[in-house]
Amino acid sequence: MVTVRLAARLAAPAPGWTAQADAIVVGSGVAGLTAALELRTRVPHVLLVTKGELASGSTVWAQGGIAAALDPDDSPAAHLQDTLVAGAGLCDPRAVEVLVTEGPVRVRELVGLGAVFDRAPDGEIALTREGGHHADRIVHAGGDATGAEVSRALLAQLEAVHNDPGIEVIEHALVLDVLTGPAGPDGRPGAVCGVTLHVIGAGSRDGVGAALAPAVILATGGIGQVFRSSTNPVQATGDGIAAALRAGAVVGDIEFVQFHPTVLWLGAGVRGQLTLVSEAVRGEGAYLLDTDGVRFMTAVHPMAELAPRDVVAQAIVRQMALTDSDHVLLDARHLGGNFLRQRFPTIHERLLEHGIDMTTDLVPVAPAQHYHSGGVVTDLVGRTTVTGLYAAGEAACTGVHGANRLASNSLLEGLVFAYRAARDVAARVSSGPLDQPAPGERPGPAALVAG
Repeated sequence: MVTVRLAARLAAPAPGWTAQADAIVVGSGVAGLTAALELRTRVPHVLLVTKGELASGSTVWAQGGIAAALDPDDSPAAHLQDTLVAGAGLCDPRAVEVLVTEGPVRVRELVGLGAVFDRAPDGEIALTREGGHHADRIVHAGGDATGAEVSRALLAQLEAVHNDPGIEVIEHALVLDVLTGPAGPDGRPGAVCGVTLHVIGAGSRDGVGAALAPAVILATGGIGQVFRSSTNPVQATGDGIAAALRAGAVVGDIEFVQFHPTVLWLGAGVRGQLTLVSEAVRGEGAYLLDTDGVRFMTAVHPMAELAPRDVVAQAIVRQMALTDSDHVLLDARHLGGNFLRQRFPTIHERLLEHGIDMTTDLVPVAPAQHYHSGGVVTDLVGRTTVTGLYAAGEAACTGVHGANRLASNSLLEGLVFAYRAARDVAARVSSGPLDQPAPGERPGPAALVAG
């Protein structure tokens, strides 16, 4: 794994206000909300800050679902194997083991919090299949609105305690820098003591300020807006990773950027957040055709359209070159109009907005940036190489994804590792600083049971 370290600070006015907390969580996607809600039950005061509004992160845009071995015929071991294969041999098997063994528990806890997932006729949670999976293990909600439902359930829990003085929320707050104490005699960064924020908007927290705490969890999401074509919202600018770098934290696997194979193609001049056509459409049986009408994935991989994402994206690019085209075609027409409208209502409506009816039309698609597998290097409880600084979700490099993320492991990673980070932060706040791994180092096997 290639790692980079950089120490610097952004130029900004002196803080005009100060807030104090036992722990700060930056970001309000699945990882940030999970961490904040868990911390609220374990420390006296939590500060949750987010760049936009609470519901504006990447989580709400997640269509496909959450991967978890819930079926009696499935197993965490099978999920682990699929994850390792998709990651091209570069996953940390210990991190993947944590993900697949604790994932089903975290998903069931979501149900207990009020998340409404789609159900099969027998009343059990409905499961589907996506690329790289050899079993039906994808939990979904609203057909193709899983992220929105997960976000809704977590935000409802936050709203239920909005009068609790133990948790404070600051919206429209951009993190400028992670604050640290003096460096140690060995040159390693000093311990975290908070963050500086720039709050845009009127109120007691307007402008540049300092939020102070002995522990900070960065759950700031990905880097999509670095790219011309991305499925990510405008908030995905990588500022959390950059702030961690400036604080002296080690980052890793930055080069592993996932391009989703099937993003709606509307022309070379289209910019901004692009429309994702979920992998679950192919999971239900849709085909990929080139512009000559030839189905090509059957000759590429034994799993055809359900091969891992990197395999499908590369095959599409090659086929585009062979046919001198800027896109390929997704054919779901044979699945039937009623099924498509019921199973994929969000995608169906978004395509209609562009004059495309997926029940009768071929859908033009091409790969676009979708997910960042790298980030701030953490151990198995979210600790970075800076004492008191944690990372979770897409901003973190836990070792789970390797070179290529397995479909629907992203929401799962956010749930599992944010929960672990929150538990570890709570232990640190009550018991004093915990040992940190050396730069570039991952923890020993004991961390598998920590938290």
